[in-house]
Amino acid sequence: MILVFGSTGQVATELKARAPEARFLSRAEADLSDPGSCAAAIAESGAGAVINAAAYTAVDRAEEEEALALRVNGTAPGLMARACAEKGIPFVHISTDYVFDGSGEAPRAPGAATGPLGAYGRSKLAGEEAVRAAGGVHAILRTAWVFSAHGQNFVKTMLRLGAERETLTVVADQVGGPTAAGDIAAACLTIAAHLQGHPEDAGTYHFSGAPEVSWADFAREIFRQSGMSPVVEDIPASAWPTPARRPANSRLDCSTTTRVFGIARPDWRQSLTQVLSELGAVTP
Repeated sequence: MILVFGSTGQVATELKARAPEARFLSRAEADLSDPGSCAAAIAESGAGAVINAAAYTAVDRAEEEEALALRVNGTAPGLMARACAEKGIPFVHISTDYVFDGSGEAPRAPGAATGPLGAYGRSKLAGEEAVRAAGGVHAILRTAWVFSAHGQNFVKTMLRLGAERETLTVVADQVGGPTAAGDIAAACLTIAAHLQGHPEDAGTYHFSGAPEVSWADFAREIFRQSGMSPVVEDIPASAWPTPARRPANSRLDCSTTTRVFGIARPDWRQSLTQVLSELGAVTP
């Protein structure tokens, strides 16, 4: 049995669709702001693997709530990983491109130097370090630009704004690989199963959609596939200031993930078609 932390988030929702036999812990059952309760849930679960699909993801609010973000994204995963190590079971933990500083244009490899720009990235990096320090069989899976038919995300925002406006300004100097939550869920399940038989493959991995695009070009593809016709005007990130700085370069080198687990980078445009279909927004 797989134990999943999270039940309503984008990845957790997709995990439910792919592994309904897993046990999903809601916030009421295991609140990551109470890290000890999460470790206890693992100790009592009888699970053969654990996936952490829960996190503090309010990037801008984290600038004012860094202590809470650190508890949820840093302390809790570390205690989860320790509980898994004590039971001798794999722990799969989802992380983010925000642990990097976003400089340059080259894709970041898993072993590249980190340098988060804000509180959210710092909290996620602290979680990674705590998971590694626990000493158990683990996979830290960094991903980027998550979208799905569920929750709040860029695709749903663009569909809403595209129906309201004739022209949209979208950031064009941040580049990354949009990644469908369903693809992340499938990757987590594959990795968890693999680690049960190959604990020597524990480590840090990258997984994101291909090809890389800017937010502006991502928006254009959303509108193309949905048959909407707003004009997308490119703007620099500096013209859309936010409390937290975003990485300009979110490109991730995913080659190790493909080599070790046989998981190819998904074409996000195909995944987008599926998401738009779920939302009833794809052009026939």
